[in-house]
Amino acid sequence: MSTSYELKAEARDRVGKGSARAIRREGKIPAVVYGDKQPPLAIAVSYKDIFYKIHGGGFRTTVATIDVDGKKIRVLPKDYQLDPIRDFPLHVDFLRVSAKTEVNVNIPVQFINEEKSPGLKRGGVLNVVRHEVEFLCPADKIPDSIVVDLEGVEIGDVIHISKIAVPEGITPVIADRDFTVATVAGSAAAKSEADGEEAADGEEK
Repeated sequence: MSTSYELKAEARDRVGKGSARAIRREGKIPAVVYGDKQPPLAIAVSYKDIFYKIHGGGFRTTVATIDVDGKKIRVLPKDYQLDPIRDFPLHVDFLRVSAKTEVNVNIPVQFINEEKSPGLKRGGVLNVVRHEVEFLCPADKIPDSIVVDLEGVEIGDVIHISKIAVPEGITPVIADRDFTVATVAGSAAAKSEADGEEAADGEEK
């Protein structure tokens, strides 16, 4: 789980495109804090802080504290908008959270021990079906990633969500089926090697 951090912010009296452009010219980004049965709060946050948080990874899976003119609000970044050409952050949505808040979060899938997979060593190809999986998690216990151990995985093996160890207290949002996260498929080289082995076996017989 990523370490929480704090952002300084100031409340915005005005909203709209003109106000947003003025805020960006000041080196800040317009943002909104919503949720927890409270009215939305329009704020402005540091462009530099948000840029590094977004591009540093784990932005939408890490709870933060926003200091709005001295009032501290615990939030989880839920969405952000980037400039389609320059990739600059333009706007951020934050969700208010508490110790009891549960949220739906897309968690990255991390694969380990590829060198210990017999299938991959023989030329098989890891086919990642889901690079992220959506989970229902306590806001304070969002893991950085879901780890898939490839040790012992053979060509033709299918890795379902039920075979992956996940931290206690989090559950997949898709609950009606045992969906596929990844497979190990045979490459042309691996198939050729297998055909050669079969031919050699036939000759020996």
